[in-house]
Amino acid sequence: MIKVISLGGSIIAPDNIDVKFLKKFRKLILAYIKKGNKVIIVTGGGKTCRNYQNAARKVTKISDYDLDWVGTIATRLNGELVRAIFSKYAYKQVLPNLKKVKTNKPIIVGAGVEPGHSSDYDTAVLAKLYKATEIINLSNVYYVYDKDPRKYKNAKKLPRLSWKQFFNLFVKGFKPGMHIPFDQKASKLAQKHKIKVVVTKGTDLGNLKKILYDKKFKGTLIG
Repeated sequence: MIKVISLGGSIIAPDNIDVKFLKKFRKLILAYIKKGNKVIIVTGGGKTCRNYQNAARKVTKISDYDLDWVGTIATRLNGELVRAIFSKYAYKQVLPNLKKVKTNKPIIVGAGVEPGHSSDYDTAVLAKLYKATEIINLSNVYYVYDKDPRKYKNAKKLPRLSWKQFFNLFVKGFKPGMHIPFDQKASKLAQKHKIKVVVTKGTDLGNLKKILYDKKFKGTLIG
């Protein structure tokens, strides 16, 4: 069985690199692959990305294209860290593009490859290429909500959503800068290829273990 994990950059390095989390994450993934399973891990840029982009903005006027490249490289820095901690168990490099590679290694690490789309989209493309039926999107909250829970105390958690419901909530009336659990382009690709997306809190590794082994979990299932 192959599982695809979207690992947010803010989980890898919320401020400084979370070594304690990475040690536990490594242990969980190694136990999973030793049962004959395979894993694709796609890393985001998170706070590292934002720090570098903000620094560039403070120096001079920066084009969106150049900012996007800064963000892309931040995802790859996180990817190199994750690939390195799995060492001999992982494919020799962070994927340089969105093409399938031939390898007998049980772990493949991907990240951003070029400006113009997010690491969510990279994750969806890789899930399609490797015929995975589910993406585990590790976020900073357990559930998708009908509105931003940081702003609205009456925000309602949504444990189960069809793609139609998801698009009605997060795509219609979308505005630049709006935070959504899984971006539109990636979501449309996942819907087209019948790939489900689990959104859950990434730092709860006990819960992630339940998802990996197809047990009842805390989070939102889309699709």
